[in-house]
Amino acid sequence: MKTNVCVLIADGTEEMEAVIVVDVLRRAGISVFLAGVGGDRLVTTSRGVRIAPDGEWDPAEASRFDALIIPGGAGGTQILLQDDSVKESIREFLAAGKMVAAICAGPLVLQAAGVLEGKTFTSHPACRTDFNVGTRVDQPVVRDGQILTSQAPGTAFAFALALVEALDSPAAAKRLADDMLFAG
Repeated sequence: MKTNVCVLIADGTEEMEAVIVVDVLRRAGISVFLAGVGGDRLVTTSRGVRIAPDGEWDPAEASRFDALIIPGGAGGTQILLQDDSVKESIREFLAAGKMVAAICAGPLVLQAAGVLEGKTFTSHPACRTDFNVGTRVDQPVVRDGQILTSQAPGTAFAFALALVEALDSPAAAKRLADDMLFAG
């Protein structure tokens, strides 16, 4: 059965963290639904790039996904922090044994959902003091059980390949990294 993931985006999302993840996962044969939080209209990202989501975020449809991915970007993170359905879905994914991943400022949404207690994770260094639970470390990508986190746009390829490894296999991630000439 094909793996099916949902990547959430909103106005102010960091575009590299969204687009690189979507691209790498699709190259790996993983089905990706790019969900617009706040509607399915064009999203204006943190650097003014406009992205058309595949559709609107619908928490009633969340159970059809195997993983939920949260890109960073200060503006997008603030929108996701205010959406209770996103935080509830994060808790439901983890309770169902599914993966939740976040990059850059995205782990702040995981903290707001109450799922970082006792976990080791990473985030953008600028967010370092915003966390008051778990153990935040300065590493490019960190996996603790079903939670995968990463630091910034510069770690987006490593983050995406770690997702491929977790959702498919280490061999699939290595093949894809080799095909893309990823030197990380």
